[in-house]
Amino acid sequence: MNNISHLVKSEDLNHHGTLFAGKVAEWFVEATYIEANLAYRHPENLVCLKIHGLKFVKPIKSGSIVNIKTSLAYTGRTSIMVYGKIYNALKPEDVMAEGFVTFISVDEEGKKQPHNINFVPQTEEEKEIYQKALDLRKNELQGQ
Repeated sequence: MNNISHLVKSEDLNHHGTLFAGKVAEWFVEATYIEANLAYRHPENLVCLKIHGLKFVKPIKSGSIVNIKTSLAYTGRTSIMVYGKIYNALKPEDVMAEGFVTFISVDEEGKKQPHNINFVPQTEEEKEIYQKALDLRKNELQGQ
C-alpha cells in the first residue's frame, strides 16, 4: 500500500470552483502507476490500459489536502489492477473518489508479456478490494 498527498490549489479547479476531474484522473493514474511499479519494478515495461470505476463521491474544494491511498487489487498474467481511494487528509473517513486502474506489462515492441507477479490478498481490506476487482472484471466482461 502506498499513500500520496496533494494540496488542491486554485489552478487545479474547474468552473464550479472544485477540483477538476482531469486533475483528479492525472493524480489518480500517477499514484496507481507508482503502486503497480513498486510491485513490478520495470517502469519501461508498464503501460496504462484502462481507468475504470473512478467514481466521484464528493466535491473537493481549494485548500483541501487530499491523500490517495493505493493497493494492488488483482494480477493476471500480463495485467496489474490497482485500487485507489482519494480522501480528505484531515478526515480519513471522508472518501472523495475511488476506483481502479489496470496496467499491462509489455515488451520492447509493445506486445503483452507476463509480469510474474503473484498477488494473493492477505488482510481483510485486501480481500475486500480483490473481490471488488473481480466483480468489476466480471461486469466488464459481460458488457455492463
